[in-house]
Amino acid sequence: MTDDGDHGRDGEEGDQDGPEPLGLHTPPSMVVDRRFRGPAESGNGGYCCGLFAGGAEAEVTLRLPPPLETPLVRDDGGRVWAEDSLVAEVRPGEVDLEPPAPVSWDEAATAQRPDLASPFPECFVCGHARGDDALHLHAGPVGGREVVAAPWLVAGDAVGPEFVWAALDCPGAYATGVPGRGTVVLGRLAARVERVPEAGERCVVVGWPLGSEGRKHGAGTALFGGSGELLGIARALWIEPRG
Repeated sequence: MTDDGDHGRDGEEGDQDGPEPLGLHTPPSMVVDRRFRGPAESGNGGYCCGLFAGGAEAEVTLRLPPPLETPLVRDDGGRVWAEDSLVAEVRPGEVDLEPPAPVSWDEAATAQRPDLASPFPECFVCGHARGDDALHLHAGPVGGREVVAAPWLVAGDAVGPEFVWAALDCPGAYATGVPGRGTVVLGRLAARVERVPEAGERCVVVGWPLGSEGRKHGAGTALFGGSGELLGIARALWIEPRG
């Protein structure tokens, strides 16, 4: 989530009236099930951003850790609220990244490595301590390339655009190179879904660094189908919390 010094791209969002309506297919009220947790008591950032975006290409800025099992409402301005608390802001946003070359399933399977030291062992996307109800995307470095990758066999209960957003989340944290030196949390995610993979489809997610400035770290992620088809792409801002 963003901190008090990061209320918008280049500090401009705080001077605006807020995001314009997107006209997305987001239900008026949403609840993040505990299954989709990242930290123990809040939602996985990528899954929640995808849920809030409603399937459209968009940029989502997290203002608070998305609460679990709590009614959330998105207003006409794209703000997501838990009662009087602002959780996130959704606005139109293009992902103007060129994806790297795909990584093969076998290369990704070799590269993956569960993060046993993760502070979020039960994360829906990357947690090593989760069961079969999670994605288990354990991105690791690919030999000879400056990318990380992980394989994803899509389960029947993980089909939808919000799951593509989820898959495009945590591998970006590992692409920044920060894990191992400290903790990073998702502040902003912009994503575009080209196609939602089907149940049983073998996919590979790839992450790469986009540069750092102080406590802020950028990363790109891309999801590929088995033939190398681009299924989704994202740009993320990751933040090292103060202290």
